[in-house]
This record gives sequence, C-alpha cells and structure tokens, in this order.
Amino acid sequence: MHSFPQHLLDGHANFMSGRYARERDRYRDLADAGQKPTTLMIACCDSRAAPELIFDAGPGELFVLRNVANLVPTYQPDGGQHGTSAAIEFAVKALAISNVVIMGHGRCGGIKAALDPNLKPLDSGDFIGKWMSMLGELPGQLGQNSLLTDTERQTAMERISIRNSIRNLRTFPYVAALEKEGKLAVHGAWFDISSGELWVMDNNGDFIRPVI
Repeated sequence: MHSFPQHLLDGHANFMSGRYARERDRYRDLADAGQKPTTLMIACCDSRAAPELIFDAGPGELFVLRNVANLVPTYQPDGGQHGTSAAIEFAVKALAISNVVIMGHGRCGGIKAALDPNLKPLDSGDFIGKWMSMLGELPGQLGQNSLLTDTERQTAMERISIRNSIRNLRTFPYVAALEKEGKLAVHGAWFDISSGELWVMDNNGDFIRPVI
C-alpha cells in the first residue's frame, strides 16, 4: 500500500496552523449548526479554476459542484445515477440556495476536446465522450466558421456551453418554478485563468466585465 501523499499532509498541517487556527470558531459553528450557503457554484473540475479561491470564499459560503467542463444535463428522472442532477436537487430543495452560478473558464480541456473529437480522451474511455456529447451539434457548428482562430473558437465555445447549461438547468421543474417566483436567480460566468479576469452574463446573454 502506498503512503499518503506527503504534500497533502504538509498542506493540511499548514491549514491547521493557519486558516483553521484563525477561523476555529466558524468551523465549530458550521459543524454544530450545519451549512447554509446561499449560492450553488457549478464549475469545472480543472485544478486551475477553484471557485473558493476565485471568489475568496470562506468555509460554508459556497456549495460547489464540479464536473468536467461545468456541464449541466437536462432533467432526466430515470433509473440512472445522476451525480450532477442530485447535487442540484440537494442544493435547491434541501439547502434552499438563492443563486446558481455556472462558471466556465478559459483553456478548458473538455471544451477543447469537444471541438476536436480526435483528441484524447474523447476517442476512448467509457464515460468522458458520452458526457461531452451533451453539447450536441454545437461544437461542429462553431467549427464551420473558418474566420475564427483556434483561441477565439474555444473561448466562444466555452461561453456558448455556459448558455447551453443554463438552458438545461431550466428544464428542472423546481428550478424553473423558483426562478419564475423570483426566489432563485441563475447566473453565468467565465474566468480567465491567465489574467484572473471574471466575465459575467448580462440579461441579454452577453459576457461583460462587471464594474467593481
């Protein structure tokens, strides 16, 4: 049996002497009272785009769901095991969150592979190809525009994918109902890993730099 990674043990030691020591009472309150986040963050599992770091969030502030390329499937209450849908259901129904943010990011490996199916791992494996296929014909349609550079094409697809996931999210009946009642707000965001910039969707679906 392999030993536990030393860099993780070192990191935990730093956590205990640093952040945990500073916020010990908060952690204990969260343990006793439970979590009450107001925002569900649906983000990519890319190690470079951690929502807690990007939004400087403390413990208990964000309910984070991460998957490959921050995708949301349509509402499919069948016999399958739907991890993303289960997390959405728990956040909305059990935690009564008031905001859902779907956050994509630049240089997303999943989106890059969806634009070029010949890239690994979409042409092999049991799960990833099917997962990315929920984008449907969108990658192929975008690839037909020869005036776009590869970087422009990928950025456009990353943002189109966010809009597509928002559309899929609204197929969940309780999400649509709560949004209509004004009890739930759905947002889109895109994070640039290189510059650290955050772009958010406005009411027209355009991505803009927010005024801070």
